[in-house]
Amino acid sequence: MQYTGAVARIERGGVPIFERAYGTTRLDEMAFPVYVDTRFDLASLTKIFVSTLLLQTVASGALTLDEPLVRVFGSWQNDAHATISARMLLAHDAGMNSGADYRTILGRNVERYALERDLVAPPGERVIYSDLGFIAVGALLERVERRCLAATCARTFGSPTLGFRPRETQRHAIPATEDDGWRGRVQGVVHDEKAYLMGGVAGHAGLFGTAADVAALAELYLGAQHGRVSAALPAALAREATAEQAYDPVLRRGLGWALKTSDQNSCGRWMAESSFGHTGFVGTCVWADPTRDLNAVLLTNSVYFGRNDTRDLRAAFYEAAIDGAGLR
Repeated sequence: MQYTGAVARIERGGVPIFERAYGTTRLDEMAFPVYVDTRFDLASLTKIFVSTLLLQTVASGALTLDEPLVRVFGSWQNDAHATISARMLLAHDAGMNSGADYRTILGRNVERYALERDLVAPPGERVIYSDLGFIAVGALLERVERRCLAATCARTFGSPTLGFRPRETQRHAIPATEDDGWRGRVQGVVHDEKAYLMGGVAGHAGLFGTAADVAALAELYLGAQHGRVSAALPAALAREATAEQAYDPVLRRGLGWALKTSDQNSCGRWMAESSFGHTGFVGTCVWADPTRDLNAVLLTNSVYFGRNDTRDLRAAFYEAAIDGAGLR
């Protein structure tokens, strides 16, 4: 088995054409059925929600994409971080380290650790997919907006099923993730260890939500390329976010979004070169194809069975979505 529960949702032109739930929340006597409105740990899909919040801050004029962030992070003033911009953080080419083993940061202030850890490359030099960079994005938002990240997210997206830190009474209905040997079987609390040590709220992970929540976010960007106007984000900025900002031979980067770079990416063979998407470590993913005006979300808890590569499962889903819609 590759997961205990899953929800698949496919939209074309911003309209759902397929949605189905599969399986249960876990594989024992504590299992509950999974429904189409079941909330999942979104893992790194959190990054595209948080990047959207930052783009809205840019649209408001409170920040620009290319100004050095020393105005906000004073500790960066006289070191290698001094030229880092919001664009670099969102495109993963700020030179920040990818992450940290949780055992090395127990008892530490994780945000401070992320902001102060030595860079591993000069800003702008190369793509390094970075959780620490998005922890910095979360900290940036809190300082510019002067409210906590969870409150900004709730205020902006307004979905009752999307948010950080589910209530204890809701956790049994959320698909469980890994038995990590540290916390036991994780269910209804964020799987990512760094986000967990930050109290469940972080820029790189921590959001829980439904397939509809994720599809609505993808539609914000897909619709901008097809004349479906949204007040949430200027169309020009949404289009910029899904255009190449930093090149990488494995996976090019937009602003928050990953961009299809080869048929080996998790979107599979049939999605167009202009496609954009993101994955989450626990088994979540979203990809949108502007050529076909199609977006598809697959939420699973595949990490329940261990940290195995699920690219083939994801690719098969996206290829089936295109074949099933008659769009190959």
